[in-house]
Amino acid sequence: MTTTKRRTSRASPGREPVFEELAKRVDEAVRRIATLTGPSKEAAEEVKNAIEAIHRAGLMMIVRRMRQDERAKELLFELVDDPVVHLLLSLHGIIRPGVITEAKRVLDGVRPSLRSHGGDVKLVLVDDGVAYVRLLGACEGCSNAAATMRKSVEEALISKVPAITSVEVVPREPATTLIPLDAVGTAPGQLGPGWVRTHPVEEIPDGEITMMELVASSGRETEVIVVRLGDQLTAYLNACAHQGLPLEAALLDTEAHTLTCQWHGFCFDAISGECLSSPGMELEQLPLRIEHGHVWIRVST
Repeated sequence: MTTTKRRTSRASPGREPVFEELAKRVDEAVRRIATLTGPSKEAAEEVKNAIEAIHRAGLMMIVRRMRQDERAKELLFELVDDPVVHLLLSLHGIIRPGVITEAKRVLDGVRPSLRSHGGDVKLVLVDDGVAYVRLLGACEGCSNAAATMRKSVEEALISKVPAITSVEVVPREPATTLIPLDAVGTAPGQLGPGWVRTHPVEEIPDGEITMMELVASSGRETEVIVVRLGDQLTAYLNACAHQGLPLEAALLDTEAHTLTCQWHGFCFDAISGECLSSPGMELEQLPLRIEHGHVWIRVST
């Protein structure tokens, strides 16, 4: 009989394992369980579920007690900055992922079915409970596109993402555009409530972060930042996804297309807002479009 030794990534004596090592061990364990069959697989999954249930109950008690004490609450916020702690709390549902992350995960689940029929789907924007999606491939322009969206994409998003109440299909992207988010679909001059005209496009410097204080028709003030990388402009609330601290002084890497918070070092994709340092977080993106040479941004009314 031949015995094969399975190599695992373990920490050396005298030091704590790093995030990557822990993640690899989890991934390897999950893969090994997936290869089991019958009673062995059932037993392994039951052990895993039982351990996770104990861990979740203990973690929830720790978090609950720490939030009741002001000094402990401050320490808790510092601990959440650590990628390992944040991942652990996210895995147990104690820290909920943002709506965009949840929506993308749901779409990943329905994407294989769409691709089997030559189609695909792209999440464009989530705004005020409405998920704007674009159907691609065979789904685009097809007479059955509405039915495809309703049966798979719409039902999945509404049933699995509580923050999403409706889904809208937006038309295909134009061949050339300054903005990646043209999902609203209103004609020039008919942008509707909540839209605020800001600076001319040529006054938005390339490769920089531009902070703006916008005032809606209701008088409500909103601080936003606009990131310009070449012909792509993206608007976000001026608040880090971690503790809501302002981002106008963040570090923008124009080559890597990343945005790094100056407060705690969280790194985000500058175009999508997705957090690259820790899963389940993203910046809150705002609808942006160009009309008559000016940048328009939609804020809460």
